[in-house]
Amino acid sequence: MPKGYWVSVYRTISDPEKLAAYTKLAGPAVRAGGGRLLSRGGRVVAHDAGIAEFTVLIEFDSFEQALAARESEAYQEALATLADGVERDFRIVEGLD
Repeated sequence: MPKGYWVSVYRTISDPEKLAAYTKLAGPAVRAGGGRLLSRGGRVVAHDAGIAEFTVLIEFDSFEQALAARESEAYQEALATLADGVERDFRIVEGLD
């Protein structure tokens, strides 16, 4: 069964306090949903039209698990604290196997 991945790239962080509150709630919500943090804000080297931005990568055992974790009540609560504190590109991606 293909794994699922959350890929979140932060274009701007306008309210670091909202991001901190989100992170405090999102971490436990992601772990409860079966997610494993692989990268958070590490070094990024961008190529072609890419931009080196703050990036978060989370792995789940399946694509369906990644979808369910995003819709969970706990993660929705975390999202509510983030509100307009950032501009980000959030994707859920299916792995190859």
